[in-house]
Amino acid sequence: MRILTWNINSVRLRMPRVLDLIKECDPDIICLQETKTPDEHFPVQDIIDAGYPHMQINGMKSYNGVAILSRHEFTSSEIHHRVGREDCRHISVQLKTSKFKKPVEIHCLYVPAGGDEPDPKTNDKFDHKLKFVDEVADWFRDNYANDDPLVAVGDFNIAPQEHDVWSHKQLLKVVSHTPVEIERLGGMQESLDWQDAIRHFVPDEDKCYTWWSYRNKDWKKSNRGRRLDHIWVTKPLMPHLKAHNILTTARDWEKPSDHVPVMVDVDL
Repeated sequence: MRILTWNINSVRLRMPRVLDLIKECDPDIICLQETKTPDEHFPVQDIIDAGYPHMQINGMKSYNGVAILSRHEFTSSEIHHRVGREDCRHISVQLKTSKFKKPVEIHCLYVPAGGDEPDPKTNDKFDHKLKFVDEVADWFRDNYANDDPLVAVGDFNIAPQEHDVWSHKQLLKVVSHTPVEIERLGGMQESLDWQDAIRHFVPDEDKCYTWWSYRNKDWKKSNRGRRLDHIWVTKPLMPHLKAHNILTTARDWEKPSDHVPVMVDVDL
């Protein structure tokens, strides 16, 4: 099963790119963030025609929005509201597989970006981000066990490791790589002893990015990237990880997102 995550930055604007992605990567499950459209305007029929009849969507006008598109039927699906807001940032689905007695549960998350100033006292957006990550960590810890087969994917808007950013030293005071964000994301990872599926394949000492700013006219030349998009699995799934891919070529597509698709193959 190929599970793919992508911050699409408007599903209606980039529906042609979704079709390109399907043709090139042939994913079984597509998890999208920043769909930026209310559910009634989501391109449902286009997705069905592309071979993904099963979907869970939760969107709003102009902002946020998450979606899980699947070739495989869900046994259940849920929308999760966080930090007292209904701002379309967390959904989940369950699927039956041959490898596990329990359904495998997939969570699609869009963690708040956090604004520009990394101070929760003066920046409400940054405060929201930290509270969101803390709440998700507590929720996973309270509702699941470490041996449950879970996958968490999405734009976490945090690049936690030194080589997840183009310059560790220069970005320590920049939102997405500050010590407080890294600490909070670490707490979320520890909640179920989540394993970083991409770093399972890519050594910690290797640079690894999934996002390049639109401000970089020549993103390849400057290569000032960050790894903001993640795929985590609980330990029962680790032996079943087979491959990964970060589709950097998507950054050169016509009208690209500033994020690129990230995927793993899991033997389920």
